[in-house]
Amino acid sequence: MNGEEMKNEPRSYTELYTEFHGVFDLKSLRVPPCTPWLIILFFLLISTFSVFAQPAAQPWWLSLEQGKIKFRSGDYGGALLSFEDARRNRRAMYEQMERDLINLLSLRDVRIIGDSLDWVERYSSDRHYIAATAALEELYYRVPKSSLNNSATAALKAIGRLKDYPEAEYWIGEVYRTEGELPLALSQFRKAYEMRGLSEDPGFGLSMQYKIAGVLMTRQEYLEMQKVLQTVIDEFDTLWKNANAAENINAEVSNEKDRLPVPYAQASASFASNAMTGTLERYGVDRFLELYRYNNRDVEQAHRLLGFFCAVTGRPIAQQHLMYAFLIQNTIIIEELKRRQFDFAYTNLSAVAQEINKNALLLSYVEEVEYYKTAYYLGNSLYRNGKTTVARDFWNFLASQPQAGEWQKRAVVQLRSPHFEPIVEMP
Repeated sequence: MNGEEMKNEPRSYTELYTEFHGVFDLKSLRVPPCTPWLIILFFLLISTFSVFAQPAAQPWWLSLEQGKIKFRSGDYGGALLSFEDARRNRRAMYEQMERDLINLLSLRDVRIIGDSLDWVERYSSDRHYIAATAALEELYYRVPKSSLNNSATAALKAIGRLKDYPEAEYWIGEVYRTEGELPLALSQFRKAYEMRGLSEDPGFGLSMQYKIAGVLMTRQEYLEMQKVLQTVIDEFDTLWKNANAAENINAEVSNEKDRLPVPYAQASASFASNAMTGTLERYGVDRFLELYRYNNRDVEQAHRLLGFFCAVTGRPIAQQHLMYAFLIQNTIIIEELKRRQFDFAYTNLSAVAQEINKNALLLSYVEEVEYYKTAYYLGNSLYRNGKTTVARDFWNFLASQPQAGEWQKRAVVQLRSPHFEPIVEMP
């Protein structure tokens, strides 16, 4: 057999295995010249696969929604991780946009332009600075452009503030509150309240104040709770605020000649508040609810909680707070009844209670706002302030309402033997 025939002769499997095993055997170090390129290609492929295997970061809003689903299903650990992801992803996104805008504003030509946001935006668009243009578009979506006063510096500060995520801070606090970590929950709620200007929900700040007050109540930090609830009233209840301001203007002036004129808004608020109080005390609850309406949902809870606190601690101001709360509650109930029955007219509390019992929505509402408890403590506050006849009106109403539960039983006891309830001493 000649040499050419030997080359074409097929080799055995053992010979082929031995040859390739020797080439790739690290111990033999017999590496052919082409192997480095194969190794480089191999590692490039591995790296590429690794990159594509890594999941891309989710949008921050999607992480938040996933966290809500987990929270409502009882997976608090998973919810906490999702909320923290949402907070982290939002911060990373806006930090990158902030850097993109800083890079644009650092260019020599842009520095020459000055602080004009319109010119900076036009320059970015004309020169195709895509990242900076996208950052400005995102900013205008979140913040009205008119509020930036055509200032590039103001735009940079505004996009820096967007790194905060109040909703994520709130939901993290909700997880802590549910798991009993009240100090951490309180810290989170306060942090979310400080960021309230970034929330797209106009009632977010108010909700956070009530959350803070609720945690403080649970922790029995009553003085701080009072301050928070009073802040809500001062901020959202113009009638109460102006009425008190009118009374305080000349509170320390004994000489009639030295009294200062009271502004119209405060004088009218004081007149309205005094008229409501006088009607309730002299003519009873039915005449009071026949004449007056006050739909201010924002402060109902603040008045109610302060009223309960002042009632159990024996403070006369409880009557005023509970009067406001009860009036708001009945205004909302009567408006709903009129919406369903246009010719509905208020006659007495018992008739309203009958209508409530027919309406699942109103039944849910009276439970939420502790309607019968409010009526009971308002009656007790009137009794403590010497208005025994009106107090009995409330007790008679509650005694005829089996659905009032505990408050029906306590009202029956008061009718049999009226008495001051023990005052609970709180710090």
